[in-house]
Amino acid sequence: MRISSLALAAAATLSVTLLSAHAETATYAIEPSHTFVTFEITHFGTSTNRGRFDQKEGTVQLDTAAKTGKVDLTIQANSVNTGTAAFNKHLQSPDLFDVAQYPTIHFVGDQFSFNGDKVTQVAGNLTLHGKTNPVTLKALNYNCYQNPMIKRQVCGGDFETTIDRTAFGMDYGIQYGFPKEVRLVIQVEAVKQ
Repeated sequence: MRISSLALAAAATLSVTLLSAHAETATYAIEPSHTFVTFEITHFGTSTNRGRFDQKEGTVQLDTAAKTGKVDLTIQANSVNTGTAAFNKHLQSPDLFDVAQYPTIHFVGDQFSFNGDKVTQVAGNLTLHGKTNPVTLKALNYNCYQNPMIKRQVCGGDFETTIDRTAFGMDYGIQYGFPKEVRLVIQVEAVKQ
């Protein structure tokens, strides 16, 4: 049986249309009540100081078919919260975050790695204390689900990395023996728009 060139062209057009419909980038809004950015740094090799940032916003673009994505997260530095007012004030001071001069912390990640449909890591740039450095967030947990209450897809997980704070110009306490390594743990959920 002979297939006409018109039929072949129609089949090719249909294939391209189906592929483009399948490979769409979805946009998700970061859900602030299920998203937390926390940090941990040891205190003279004994206990671990922890804190979190309470104000954050951003978006995630995700195309699981093309294995691409982009996350854009902005954190208000003055929302740092350790549960202790005096410690919060010191963290906000010029000794550390210097929130008057550097009011936001910004992460843009555009290099996604996947295992199947699951995100395994996101690499990008972190801007903190006026300096920008590459950072890779590793996924400890990742999933998407249909939220039964809001009737929308939600994707998210737990991500972590360790940064050298001195690379961002945050040197306070090094002379006293405080470590330069800070562990960041990011719990994030984002709602499909």
